[in-house]
Formats: sequence, structure tokens, C-alpha cells
Amino acid sequence: MSKPVNRAREALTDAPAHRLVDAVADVLAETYGITAAELLQVDYRLAVLLPLGEGVGITSPGHPAWRCFDHQEPVLDGPTGYFPVSMRGERRGVLRLAPVPDEPAVREELARIATALGHELAAVSAGTDVYRTARRSRRLTLAAEMQWELLPGRSRTRTAFSLAGQLEPAYAVRGDSFDWSDDGQRLWVAIINGMGEGVAASMLTALATSALRNARRARLALADQAALADQAIYDLYRGDQYLSALLLELDLESGLMSAIDAGSPQLMRVRDGEVVEQQLEAQFPLGMFEATDYREQRFPLHRGERLFVLSDGVIDAVGKHIRYGEAALERFLRRTGPMEPLDAVRSLLGDLRAFVAGDLIDDAVVVCVDWTGRRS
Repeated sequence: MSKPVNRAREALTDAPAHRLVDAVADVLAETYGITAAELLQVDYRLAVLLPLGEGVGITSPGHPAWRCFDHQEPVLDGPTGYFPVSMRGERRGVLRLAPVPDEPAVREELARIATALGHELAAVSAGTDVYRTARRSRRLTLAAEMQWELLPGRSRTRTAFSLAGQLEPAYAVRGDSFDWSDDGQRLWVAIINGMGEGVAASMLTALATSALRNARRARLALADQAALADQAIYDLYRGDQYLSALLLELDLESGLMSAIDAGSPQLMRVRDGEVVEQQLEAQFPLGMFEATDYREQRFPLHRGERLFVLSDGVIDAVGKHIRYGEAALERFLRRTGPMEPLDAVRSLLGDLRAFVAGDLIDDAVVVCVDWTGRRS
């Protein structure tokens, strides 16, 4: 590791949480003569790159900043350079620097420093609102605030898998959500299709998510995770409130998938350009009845296969009195093959917004998972 990169990391570690970009800028000015350093964060909707300070957000897809964000590679535009700010596949934004020396070794060091900034942003995010506030193009509803705080992130990349998820309408989502975790051997994914409106829907989803995490962290089997969440919801709401969920557990070495369809969102498999719905055994939603017994269903994945999980807000979206539907969905999913999971999710929801000519009325959640079959 080069000395400048180490110095930047030390500066980030020592800096107050709200001054991370300033700390990096000081090192860059002293080491490379870079006089301008600006963090551009992607907003909740994945539609605009917003400056940390004052300034206008970037929305044009052809802008160098968006090319950097989309391809996760440095982009030079004259003396100005754009470097991805990411952490383990979680794309946070872009670091804009100028003037950038025309030396490949320096550009590589700057890319490493931008990555170090991404890691430090993740480390400090729980203790400051500076970065969350700056990546909002408008105010979140209270329900949406609760939902976004529940998420484990928006994308993740490992040797054995990559995945991404997104909520819509991003600034006003109510009950739909997702969660994931891995331990190097298994990947767990939960997708929740919430019930109700506003804060009440978010509270129900928060209870389900916390119950599922509690059971997972106690190393309970997938069926027991569902049963614990089911009982927690029923104990509080006595069947008046419940929610649909799809619980997945993937063995990262063999590709064996275990699933529980608790009134779930739809699961689509994409392989070699073919789109097939995975048929699952329909079971009761979480919290509908007391002491429900859940059964795991197992099926193998193929190396390089892609999964999409979609809540009903996707298929049932309506534009000009026409339903988006499964045919349109399958056509679009086939086109996502070359895309990374986050780009596939973002493109699908962008297509939906164009279809309805604005924000979605109903909640929609999309999660995309690629299994490579390589060891972590």
C-alpha cells in the first residue's frame, strides 16, 4: 500500500465524522496538488448525484459522474476526475477531484482513496446525519424514514454472489422492505410485501424484520425463523394485521436454495435469456393465524443464474389504465442479463416509473441476486 493512501486512511480515521471529505481534501492537496474535492452521493431514488455541500445535483445519464457510478471505474473529463465511492459493492456515490495528474499510478492511488472514503462513510453513518441529509432530493415521509433505516444496504458483492434491492416510491414507501445477511457459507434474503398505510405499515414491517433477524441470529432453521416472526406479529395484532414474505436461504457452495413462501412476492429465475417463474408452495402470511407451521421448499440454482424477487406493486402498476403485467416484466428481465444487479434493479424501476408517468402509487420492492458458484 502506498504512503499517500495510508496517509489518507489515517486522516479519515482521525477526522471528526462530519469532516471526512475535508480530511481527504487536505491530503490530496498536499500530496498531489489537487485543489478541488467534492463528494457526490446518490439519492434514495438512484436518480440524482447530490453534492455534499451546496450545488446542483447531476441527473444526466451521460455525465462523467454517472458513467463513473454506473461502471464503477474512474472517469477522466479533462483535468477533472471522477472516482467511485463504494464499500463491498455498496455504491455510495462519486468523488470529484481536480486537477488530476495524468499519471496511471496516481489515478490508481486516488481510486483507492475514494474506496477508503466509502468504508469510512459506512463506519460513521450511524453517528451523524450529515451524509443522510445531503443525499435527499426532497423530504422523506416518516414511514419511509423508518423503512430505509431498516435496510442492510442497497447492494453487496462477494466472490460467491452479488445482490441489490430497491424500494419505491423511494421517498414515500410504507410497508415493503427487504433484508439480507451472509456468513461466507450461506446467504439469507427476506423480502416483505407490507400491509397497511403510513407509519402503521412501517411498524408492522419493522416488527417482522426484527423478529426474523432475532431468529436468524439465534441460528434457527428457516422454518423456525418464519414461525417466530409469525408468532410475534400474531401476539401483537391477533390476526388483524399480517404481511406477506418470501424467505430464502442459499448454500453458497452447492447452490441449493431453501425457500418459504408466506403469501410471498413473486420469484423469477433468469438463465441464458429465459425467464421462468419459480413455483412455490403457498403458505399463510406471517401473523395471519396463531402458531402456523411453515415448511421449507428446496430447489437447485445453476451457476450464473439470476433471481428477481418482485412485490405485487411491480406487476400491478397501472399506467393509462393498462396494467404493467407479467409479459412486459418478462421482456424487461430478459434485457437485464449484461447488467450488474443494482443496475438491473434501477433500470426495472425506472421503466416502471416511465410506464406510470411518475411515482408509483403502491409500494414496490425489487431484489436481484446473482449466484456465481465460486467460493467466498
